[in-house]
Order: sequence, then structure tokens, then C-alpha cells
Amino acid sequence: MDLNLLNKNRREFLKTGLSMGAAALFTTSSARAAGFGAYPGMPAAPQPSAAPAAAPSRVALTNGDSRTDNIFRALKSLEKEIAQSIGNRRVIIKPNNVSTSNQLASTHADALIGILEFLKSIGKLDNAIIAESTAMGSAMQGFENFGYIKVAEKYKVELVDIDQSEYITIMGFNQSDARPYPVRVSSMLTNQRDNFIISACMLKTHDRAVATMSIKNIVFGAPLKLQTPGSRGFANDKAILHGGGAHGISINLAMLTPLLHPSLAVIDGFEGMEGRGPIGGTRVDHRVCVVSTDYLAADTVGAHLMGIDPMDIGYLNYLASTNVGQTDLSKMEILGEPVEKLAKKYNLGDSIERQLEWKTPAKVTFAT
Repeated sequence: MDLNLLNKNRREFLKTGLSMGAAALFTTSSARAAGFGAYPGMPAAPQPSAAPAAAPSRVALTNGDSRTDNIFRALKSLEKEIAQSIGNRRVIIKPNNVSTSNQLASTHADALIGILEFLKSIGKLDNAIIAESTAMGSAMQGFENFGYIKVAEKYKVELVDIDQSEYITIMGFNQSDARPYPVRVSSMLTNQRDNFIISACMLKTHDRAVATMSIKNIVFGAPLKLQTPGSRGFANDKAILHGGGAHGISINLAMLTPLLHPSLAVIDGFEGMEGRGPIGGTRVDHRVCVVSTDYLAADTVGAHLMGIDPMDIGYLNYLASTNVGQTDLSKMEILGEPVEKLAKKYNLGDSIERQLEWKTPAKVTFAT
């Protein structure tokens, strides 16, 4: 049968659902400290971000021959609003280490230095942490391989393996049977009241979602990998959010964004990745950086910089019908060079036709 959610009723469903917040749609069913039994002190799930103000969303776009300097300058151009937004919250820097060995696929230490230097310059470095849950392997392996340990020591920040932290359980959607499945996600990334979350990611194509930037870094970084009782194996809840195909992954990303999103997007495009992203692609010498407190605007600009129509990216298309951020370039204030001047045409993966299947109604089979 046709899943009408993805046809004529799709936009109405998203408008209604996202305005209610992911907390209402993906009910928190439990909260635990990973491996340590019940977690009694779970805070209330945060509500979606307020609609952007009438003023245009501000997006900083820099380019140059230094990765660290590009990031620092972009952040400095938004210094006042970032400092005000942080307030008294703890800063969590969430890198994108989908691999623990491939540097091109993972956040560079020089990008973290740019962010940390900025936080130091505005007096917001105290109690900051760098936290990650990798797609494969352990976070600590990536921290060591990519030089994060020396950076953390220099700036006196803590390195945290999200897989060892407290979690709550939400529900994810699978298109194959249109059923929800439990997903364990990091409590610290859902707690926007106490934490200011910086998505320190890259410009990369993706083999299932067309492109990956600040939103996907947080939504897919939040599910945990936990050891299966009685075995040496691990249960990786990130796989559940892939949703069984192009429809499922797009829906999960859009529906969970109000609950799991960056407070600040820092997209490092000094070296982008094209082709078989997010791990097996090839290098693009781009030398750009995108920064915004409007994460949807930042990802929209990032897509344009890669020569991708943002409305071809399923979750950005869905989110465009909500009030969580801006997807119209004409309604953004771009601080720096015009987007079109710095854009490059990234080659997409071989599976792009399958990735665009979210545009057509899904076929689902219900058990009888």
C-alpha cells in the first residue's frame, strides 16, 4: 500500500508533528545510565526551538588558506549572539568522527582549535567538553588517532565517550513495516536547557541521505553503541535510525531534529568529501567554513556550497515546511562572500537515485 505520509499528507503531518515537538512523537520510554541500571533524574524533554525572528538568519561564510583561521573568523563575526546564546550553559563540542582512522571523514583537530580559541576569547571555555560516539570503534581511538588528546590537554577540556554516558530511550521509524523501534540516545545531547551543543562537522556527501552536515552529526551521533549482555558484541542503535531506506532515514532525521539539534553549527569545508561519502569519498579542496546559530540555515548554505539543491535532501525538504529554521537564501544575511562565488559542484555517490526515492510514496507491507 502507499504510505500517504510521504505524498499528499506529508507536509501536513510534518507541520503538525514537528510543531508538537519530537518529545510528543517519539515518546521517551526509559532513562538509564549506560550499563548502570535506572536513571531516576531524567529532565523533561526539551521543546523545539522557537521560530526564527523576523530578522534574517545570520550565516557567517569565510574562506582562506587556514582551516583554524577560517573557523575562528566565522565565529568572531557572530560573537555577540553566540555569547548571549551560550549564557551559563556548559559547552559541548560534538565532532563528526564517523571513522576512527580516516582523517578526511572526520573532524580535524585544527577545526577544534579554532572553536576552542574562540570560546577562550569570549570567556566560555570553562567546563567545555568534547564528546563523541563514533559509527565504528571507540571514541577514544579516534581522539588518539586524530590528535584530540593533545588539544584537550592544551585547552584543559575533557574528552567524553558518549557511549559511556547516560541515555534515554526514544522511538525511531522503519519504512519496511511502518513500525517504531526503540533507540537509546545520549541524555546530554537532548538536554538543551543545560548544554550548548556545537556541531563541529564537515561538508560531505552521503551514501544514504545525499549530504551530511550539522543536523545529521547530532541526530546520528546521539544513538549509542552498547555492549550486548553475555557477549563481546555491541548493539549499535545508530543503525535503527537509518530507517530501512531513503524514506525512513529522511523521516527520522526530520522528526528528531527538534529534540536533537545543534545550538551552533560549525561546518568545516576546508577539505570536503565527494562521491562515496561519508567515509569512502574523495577530497575536495574547498577552503570554506559556515557558521550559524540557525542550524537549518547553515546546512542549507552548506548544500548550496556543494552544488546540491537543499530540497533534494529529504530531511532538509521536510524541515523546510516547519518553523525550526530558514531554508531560503534570500531571507538570510550572509556575512562574507556570496554563496554562489564559493560554491563547487561535488560529485554525488553512485547510489544517488536510490537516495532520492524519498520523493516518491513508499511501499510498506503490514503483517496479517
